[in-house]
Amino acid sequence: MFDKYLGNLNQTQKTLVLTIMAVVVYLVSTTASYSLFANLAFKAGSGTLTTSLPGPSQAVDEDPNVPKTESCPLDGSMHTKQAKDAWELRRPLAVMIENHTEARPQSGLSSANIVYEAVAEGGITRFMALFYCNLSDVQVGPVRSARTYYLDWLSEYDALYAHVGGANSPGPANALGQIIDYKIKDLNQFGIGFPTFWRDYQRLGRPVATEHTMYSTTQKLWEIGAKKGWAAVDAAGVKWDAKFIPWKFIEDAKPDTPQKIEVPFWQSQGDYTVEWNYDSTCNCYHRKNGSDHKDLNNDKQLSPKNVVIQFQKESRANDGYEGNAHLLYGTTGKGKALIFQNGKAIVGTWDKTNRLARTKYLDDKGKEVSFVKGQIWIQTVPEGNTVKY
Repeated sequence: MFDKYLGNLNQTQKTLVLTIMAVVVYLVSTTASYSLFANLAFKAGSGTLTTSLPGPSQAVDEDPNVPKTESCPLDGSMHTKQAKDAWELRRPLAVMIENHTEARPQSGLSSANIVYEAVAEGGITRFMALFYCNLSDVQVGPVRSARTYYLDWLSEYDALYAHVGGANSPGPANALGQIIDYKIKDLNQFGIGFPTFWRDYQRLGRPVATEHTMYSTTQKLWEIGAKKGWAAVDAAGVKWDAKFIPWKFIEDAKPDTPQKIEVPFWQSQGDYTVEWNYDSTCNCYHRKNGSDHKDLNNDKQLSPKNVVIQFQKESRANDGYEGNAHLLYGTTGKGKALIFQNGKAIVGTWDKTNRLARTKYLDDKGKEVSFVKGQIWIQTVPEGNTVKY
């Protein structure tokens, strides 16, 4: 039926045109399929996962009628015995989630036990969200690439590490090379693919660039980790928390007066300056990134119980990467820290002796800080930045 359009072409030209058309049709149909699967995975606007392809598998929630008697070793939050039975079969899971303005709102951040945040490139921050004690399956994304300094924080947990590629220029910022050298329990999307990872091009109801579309779920990632021999106990018979030192935890204290915190990362990138507003009714800190920063899964504003700002030396990797964009942070040693909890500020220090060592947060008298039970959000900002509060 294309003869009238191809009549003036020789056979070789006709073959080339038809091949190009076939590739275009394939790409269009593939994109549509991914979008269809992604739309099936969530009921529109409800945050409810409804299918196991490519959504969750065998997801369960904690029974609200069962007492929460078990303390999560990561953030001290209280859970049911059923939840503890589940988390004792696995190890923590870390997922890289981006914070480009087109990636907001992200999925899964409100369900993480601990979130680390630092600039990944060009003043744009990125999150490493740690999941362990949540019993329900959590859809997470957009998933992005690895950076070297996150590996230093990750190493404190011997966690699974989910990401999409990473910095790999030879030199001090070579995250992909370091993942191999450090024997990180790696869940790189490039080696796993669909259906554990998939792209949702319509997650925000409008087109966005491809790098803002990669998704997975915590259950699928834990399942892949287990298949690789990385459950609670690894192939060598070592339990993930054999050398893990939990932080200390306390109950909510009497709320203090309202407090606003302003945390700049790069002065030239105001879209990534974070504002935390203390709310005494929940004894938590509501996050704003320009506007209220919410979780796409449940439309809840991100509201951790604890906010930590650690000041660390920022430098360039000088590894030949375009624009010298790869960064380094002084993640080991000691430095200034601000810890916000119960509506109050603690001026203290952070202390991490080496990559594998647990970071400690100390008050001005050198006593280790105890965190309020609940989510902990840790932000790394360049030394010399001014945090207003």
